[in-house]
Amino acid sequence: MFFEDIGFRYLGPVDGHDIEELERMFKISKELEGPVLIHVITKKGKGYKIAEDNPDRFHATGPFDIKTGKSKNQKKKDYSKILGDKLVQLAKNNDKIVAITASMKDGTGLTDFSKQFPERFFDIGIAEQHAIGLAAGMAKEGIIPVVPIYASFYQRAYDQVIHDVAMQNLPVIMCVDRAGVVGADR
Repeated sequence: MFFEDIGFRYLGPVDGHDIEELERMFKISKELEGPVLIHVITKKGKGYKIAEDNPDRFHATGPFDIKTGKSKNQKKKDYSKILGDKLVQLAKNNDKIVAITASMKDGTGLTDFSKQFPERFFDIGIAEQHAIGLAAGMAKEGIIPVVPIYASFYQRAYDQVIHDVAMQNLPVIMCVDRAGVVGADR
């Protein structure tokens, strides 16, 4: 057990939707000496089929109809939508353009791009540092990577931005989404 080899007591995995089991594990962890790691597994949207089937869309949402899952607000063209539309338009004329997301395809406006150019779309999961490292490698080979990431998540990739992109003077297009006061964040 890796965690126990480095001095952690490991408990789990635990079903994160089972409150009683979570409470039991927390009580056990309080009785143990030293650092404790509780491995919790959850499913986004658990218990609400529409959200389970569309986890990206329900990552952050405003008011919606509980029966259909459809938004009650009409979506306005925002930064993300404008970026996504422009990227699709540019990619139609330049096959070197690729898009990279860290599990935020819908939130960063890349949904249409992913549908129109699936071979040039890369969702690397929740690993912003990998997104920037991958983009740097692609740029080194003459590809034009576009990487929109939420502002608060860029902190995960500071080292890669500095060491892999900036110091190498590589042409990676990094878009900062959700910077400042945004929509429902008001």
